[in-house]
Amino acid sequence: MTGLVKDPWARLRAATPARIGLGRTGAALTTSANLAFQFAHARARDAVHRTVDWDRLEEELAPLRTLRVRSAAADRTTYLGRPDLGRRLAAEPWPELDDNAAPDVVLVVADGLSADAIAAQVAPVVHATCRALDGLQLGPIVLAEQGRVAIGDEIGERLGARLVVLLVGERPGLTVADSLGAYITYGPRVGCRDAERNCISNIHGNGGLSHDEAAAKIAWLVRQALRLELTGTGLKENAQSLPDQTGKGLPK
Repeated sequence: MTGLVKDPWARLRAATPARIGLGRTGAALTTSANLAFQFAHARARDAVHRTVDWDRLEEELAPLRTLRVRSAAADRTTYLGRPDLGRRLAAEPWPELDDNAAPDVVLVVADGLSADAIAAQVAPVVHATCRALDGLQLGPIVLAEQGRVAIGDEIGERLGARLVVLLVGERPGLTVADSLGAYITYGPRVGCRDAERNCISNIHGNGGLSHDEAAAKIAWLVRQALRLELTGTGLKENAQSLPDQTGKGLPK
C-alpha cells in the first residue's frame, strides 16, 4: 500500500518559529528552507544598517512633546564600530526647553540595532505607556539618534529626571528583526551599571509582547521603582500584580 508519508515535525513547527525539521535534498537544505533563511538574514542585516526616519516618528508621536539629540557617533558606520560613542551625547549645545521642571519620568528612544523595531513598535508603545503613567510628571520624549542604552543615563541626568525609560531596537535575529527592548533606570547618571536597570525585551507582533502588554509592564515597574527608589537587581517584577494588559488600574 502506497501513500503520503506523514510529516512527524509538522506539529512542532506549528508551535514554534524555530527552524526545526527542515528536511533536506541530498546533503543540502531544501530550496524553500534555504530561500527562507536567506530572506531572514537579509531582513536582519537591513534592520541593522537602515537609518530611522526620525521626522516620521515625530509625526507619529504627536501631540507629545519631543526633543531631538545625537550621540557622539557621527554616522552609522562609526556607531556600529564604536559602541562607546553611542553611549554618550555629542558635544553639541543642549536644546533649549520651554519648561525646566525636573520630571518624574523621561522616555528616550534610541535606534539601537534595529531601525525596523523603531518604525514598527515605538509610537504605539510610547502612547500606551504615557496613558499608563497618567498622574506622573513626564518630560519630553527624547529621540536619540545613533544611541545605545547608556545614552539614557546622560539624558536623564541633564533633564534632572528621577527615572528614565529607554526604548531601543534590539539586535535582530533570524526569526524577528523588529523587536524592541525597554530599559528602566532609577536615578540616571553617567556611569550607571547594567545591574542598576530593569529590562523588558521581545516587544513585537510576531509572538512577542504586544504594545499594551509592554506598556503595562513598563508602567508597573516605573511606579514600583519610584516608590522603592531603585531599579535593577533589587526590583523584581511580580507579574501577578499586573491587573490587565492595557495598563488600567496600575498601582499608583
